[in-house]
Amino acid sequence: MSTPSTRTEAWSREQLAENPHERQDKPERVRSMFAAIARSYDLNNRLHSFWRDQAWRKTAVKLADVQEGDEILDCACGTGDLTLAFASTKAKRVVGTDFTQEMLDIADTKLHDSSGRVSFRQADAMNLPFDDESFDVVSIAFGIRNVADPKKAIAEFHRVLRPGGRLVILEFDEPRNPVIRMGNNFYCKTVMPMTATLIARDRSGAYRYLPKSVETFMKREEMQDALRDAGFSDLAARPMTFGVCVCHAGRKPGS
Repeated sequence: MSTPSTRTEAWSREQLAENPHERQDKPERVRSMFAAIARSYDLNNRLHSFWRDQAWRKTAVKLADVQEGDEILDCACGTGDLTLAFASTKAKRVVGTDFTQEMLDIADTKLHDSSGRVSFRQADAMNLPFDDESFDVVSIAFGIRNVADPKKAIAEFHRVLRPGGRLVILEFDEPRNPVIRMGNNFYCKTVMPMTATLIARDRSGAYRYLPKSVETFMKREEMQDALRDAGFSDLAARPMTFGVCVCHAGRKPGS
């Protein structure tokens, strides 16, 4: 397993004074960031979501409405938590992809299925190495915000889905209640960057990037508009944990 240095700074405070989504070098910085924090990623997810991240993934699996024999693609799968949650369903095949190999290295250690039904491979969500209409379900958890062009990735999801296929997207959002939003902002921008950085022994700036990337990313209605523009129908958006996280769902028209 590769062990990248956690001392390499992917995101400086000066760089995050601007919108990180507008940087041309965003993909390289995101890849470097995730390579640096891969080993502590799961622990930080559990601690800093107060163990809610697993419940959010269970909701995504439920909204995906997996049927027996379905083939599922989990994009930006990271260390494989959502991929493996889908593996507990009656799906025929589950594929997890991510463009950071160090994250996939961790995912591979969790895989205890020798049948080949579940697999991981390196791939970019904006250029998926799969034929048109290859999957019945496509998912992405906390990853659409990190791709260089989210709308291009959504178009790819639509391309690889079969008619009638389902898309589920988990993503952070800003709570609408002003009091909850203020508390969440303090936690995400002040507390979490310190504690998560200590746990990860990280110097990449990952936990400075996280709140800034959420703040500057498309909001709930904008995401729904992007899905609609890409051709998805039967759209739904389910806020969870006071609106900190939203599960978006849509369907590719057809039988």
